[in-house]
Amino acid sequence: MRKRGVLIISHGSREQAWVDLVDEAIHQLPLRGDLPVAASFLELVEGRLIQDGIDRLEGQGVTDILVIPLFVSSGSTHVNEIAYALGVLDAPSFDSDLERFRVSATIHYGSPIEHGPYVAEMLWDKIRPVSREPEREVLVLIGHGSSYESFRKRWEEGLRRLADQVREIGGFACSDVALLRPDNVREKVAYWQKDRGMQVIAAPLFLSEGYFIREVIPKRLEGLSYLYPGKALLPHPLLTAWIDQQVQDWLKVE
Repeated sequence: MRKRGVLIISHGSREQAWVDLVDEAIHQLPLRGDLPVAASFLELVEGRLIQDGIDRLEGQGVTDILVIPLFVSSGSTHVNEIAYALGVLDAPSFDSDLERFRVSATIHYGSPIEHGPYVAEMLWDKIRPVSREPEREVLVLIGHGSSYESFRKRWEEGLRRLADQVREIGGFACSDVALLRPDNVREKVAYWQKDRGMQVIAAPLFLSEGYFIREVIPKRLEGLSYLYPGKALLPHPLLTAWIDQQVQDWLKVE
């Protein structure tokens, strides 16, 4: 007999607060009868890695697993290598050391966060407190990026769509994107601030707060004038709504 379950995968962190924010968003999901849901991490969270999540679901008799990659871009190499390790792809698109998982269930691979109305609203809620005169401000959306060109392009495409969506919501004069890899964050902010004379809002796009938001981005922008919300997507109730929408759409498919 067919039995469905959901496996939600995020990166993981040594910081318990990071893990707790992800767990809280997942715990807020509406209950749906006996639909099992497991939250797993790519690394750093012992006892809750991806294989642990698979084993937990299959131990409950799950035969079909919806995997939701809780990453902010399809340009993340992790989204690609996890798909490979789950048997969704025949090979990763780069030299990954992630090995195939033991899995008997049929895997249905979902979508990363990336962009869309829910994501734009989440990001706007984080940016709004620092915006003063949006008609005179430029939004520079900052993502992690990738050293692989094909993945970098996906990062840029997704960020541009999201930045445009937030620009429309917030009424900003214009929007731009920047990446930490390869690093053009300082260059982009300096261009809008110094060359164009605009007030810059440098907004990070990360799932949960940590090292990149607190240290990396501010260090790369030292000496420049900019507004910085310094907030990750989590915590936010719309992330739970975004996850739930994927679950609903999947459950409707026979």
